[in-house]
Amino acid sequence: MNDAIVERYLRLGLQLGRHVEGVVDAYYGPAELAAAVAAEPPADPRVLVDEAEALLAQLGDGWLRDQVVGLRAYAGALAEEGQSYADEVEACYGVRPTHTDESVFAAAHAELEGLLPGEGTLAERYQRAREAQRVPAEQVEQFTASVLEVAREWTHRVVDLPDGEGVDLKIVRDVPWMAFCSYRGGYRSQIEINVDLPMPVVELLTIAAHEAYPGHHTERCAKEKALVRDRGLLEESIVLVPTPQSLIAEGIAKLAPSVLLAGGAAEELAELARGAGIQFDLHQALAVEEAMEPCAWADVNASLMLHEEGASDDEIRAYMERWALMTPQISAHVLRFMKDPTSRTYIICYPAGRALCGAWVGEDGARFRRLLSEQVRVRDLVAAPA
Repeated sequence: MNDAIVERYLRLGLQLGRHVEGVVDAYYGPAELAAAVAAEPPADPRVLVDEAEALLAQLGDGWLRDQVVGLRAYAGALAEEGQSYADEVEACYGVRPTHTDESVFAAAHAELEGLLPGEGTLAERYQRAREAQRVPAEQVEQFTASVLEVAREWTHRVVDLPDGEGVDLKIVRDVPWMAFCSYRGGYRSQIEINVDLPMPVVELLTIAAHEAYPGHHTERCAKEKALVRDRGLLEESIVLVPTPQSLIAEGIAKLAPSVLLAGGAAEELAELARGAGIQFDLHQALAVEEAMEPCAWADVNASLMLHEEGASDDEIRAYMERWALMTPQISAHVLRFMKDPTSRTYIICYPAGRALCGAWVGEDGARFRRLLSEQVRVRDLVAAPA
């Protein structure tokens, strides 16, 4: 790829990041370019729309073009062009949000009824099961650190991790997400966990895999090594939220727990929980989480209700509490995420990324490694035969 075009792409992403904090999820490209953009006044969004369109005119079909299409859509939203929510999501990520029929969630609930017998509503039984395996907030950091050690060891058996890689763990509060991986470059990440929210042990096991091993941190390390350092693809030195890159990343991270457990880490992880005084059946807990997976599309429905149908906050929260079995605390948290300028379109990345990457990988471990280390396009996943 022409170096000048790549520099313009990096600059465009950094300039968009001047408008909304968090749009640039990670950057470890040329420091002088970042410093130059930071020294400039923020560019008018309409200027950024023009720059994105000029860049698109010089790009052929490929991964980088997909990325710039997403950035052009985001710049257009900042410029208040008035595109619909569904149009913006599709342009950013390459998949269009559509309403999932509630019969899908009802079928998931029917399966959960068999997994969670007892008194009370299904939502009450689901929350009781999670509460029973809750890790006290004061133990979350130590327990998660232990899980990360086990997950890292098992990830080495799935994919080569570069020398010197590692993560730092930080406990946070008052943020619009449950956990977050901040990739710093140089094969290092900071994993943040929000302890304002209840953390069942299965959630922490999932977070360790999702955010670190073999999820987000592993992907960024693998791509820094294979694409940036070995092949000189500097376009991979920036990670941008409103782009297909993020849908692939979330697909990898949503697959990560099952990849880790399929690799044989289940019993060792369960023993960590027992050592922390938390008695639970890991296989039962995972079966419940798997049965709940289709209900993730209820969040997409709720987002369409919010951004396209004008539903009230109370209506949206009631919908998520009914179909996604959320507590009022969690529904308020998810609603905040849906309203956040950085993440308002991002909700599609979790279920769509999981579905597309999962279907493409199947039982093929080599394909999972390709997702971690190659520029796989969303459009290729969409076009892949079922």
